[in-house]
Amino acid sequence: MPGQVITVDRKKYAVGLFWQPTGAGYVARSYARTLARSVDKKLNLYTEYRAMVGLGSKRQGHRSGMYSAAAAVTDALGEYTSFLAVFAIDKQFYLVAVRNGVILEDKLFDREDDARAEYFKLSEIPDWGALFAPGAWGMPRAVERNLGDLVVRGPRAALHPISRVRGLVVSVVLIMVFVFGMLWFFREPLEQMVRTPELAQVSPEMAAEYERQVEEKNKELDAEFEIERAPQPQPIILPYEYLPNPELRAQACFQAIAFLMQPITGWNQVSAECGETHASVVFNRDFGTLGDFYIAATDLMPGSFVQQESDSRLYVRATLPTVPTMASLDERDVETVMRDVLTVFQYGNMSADVQMVTDTLTNGVDTVKLDIVEVAATSKLTPVQFMKLFDEFGGVYMTRCTWDASTRDWNYEVIIYAK
Repeated sequence: MPGQVITVDRKKYAVGLFWQPTGAGYVARSYARTLARSVDKKLNLYTEYRAMVGLGSKRQGHRSGMYSAAAAVTDALGEYTSFLAVFAIDKQFYLVAVRNGVILEDKLFDREDDARAEYFKLSEIPDWGALFAPGAWGMPRAVERNLGDLVVRGPRAALHPISRVRGLVVSVVLIMVFVFGMLWFFREPLEQMVRTPELAQVSPEMAAEYERQVEEKNKELDAEFEIERAPQPQPIILPYEYLPNPELRAQACFQAIAFLMQPITGWNQVSAECGETHASVVFNRDFGTLGDFYIAATDLMPGSFVQQESDSRLYVRATLPTVPTMASLDERDVETVMRDVLTVFQYGNMSADVQMVTDTLTNGVDTVKLDIVEVAATSKLTPVQFMKLFDEFGGVYMTRCTWDASTRDWNYEVIIYAK
């Protein structure tokens, strides 16, 4: 295997990483550590990209802080959920294969024949969104792209050490030194605080009488507290005080759906949905079997839940990762917000169903009315791209989005809390 590092415009990128989806709710570093132990203990570096981790090794030339070429290419070609690409670079050939947003192959070849053979094998898989190959190969439907033009636009998916043992040891040592110094500095006050009082001078009869009086007083206070204490209503929780970050929420939905929309032989993807806590996908049987599906799902979608709705229909669900929340409220009135939303869609020559509603919250004593703008739209834009339409608004929450595999359309439901 050649060294798994390429140089593009005098900058080194890591290739040949071992990629694996993490699934919803996984901590990337912990998952990478577990995966490295089961695959190859010499894999000591990892990077996190979307709902995946990529494992690398210093013996392959990888270094901490080095960026992943596959992540950069995948992000630069974000308009394609599935693509197969080969790039000629420094007399070597770099192959990247992405299926439904998941990186399947990330390889560097020394020999052109080996790269061409791998490309031929993968190209036999149907439904690639795009094909890229060197122009000299003359591949059908394939176009040639410059790798340098792609990686400069990609994300900064950098490699990090899997193990943090050294850092933890240093932290523990520093904490011990600090604690020892504080104990030494405050040794005399601490000795006075923990010194046991000399109770031998108090007679047993006086001590018993004191305990009896204290117990009676405590009973009186308890009884008085129970009589006078009145139940207090719970404060009303305003939903716009705990809204998930719109961009991170959209990314979580897109990554979860891409994780679940895996190509499984003999089964057709029907639709996918991202709700408030889970993402789900529906598969219809073509010629596959239930046994084959469960085997493939265990390998491609670890941690997901599969429910058999019928002999020919399956429902797969995964928990969404936690997204940071923040307080957000649009300072405009509900009529202005509605008008501005329609203006944004008209600028983009898009249609949307926009309406105003009022939601009432109560705790039995107090009542709060919330003015909300509801937006429903169908679009070709991915969740992250679609939510950029609402950058100028506050109080935005994407309650639901769905993907229709037959029409290849996204359907969105968004609400905006107005002042």
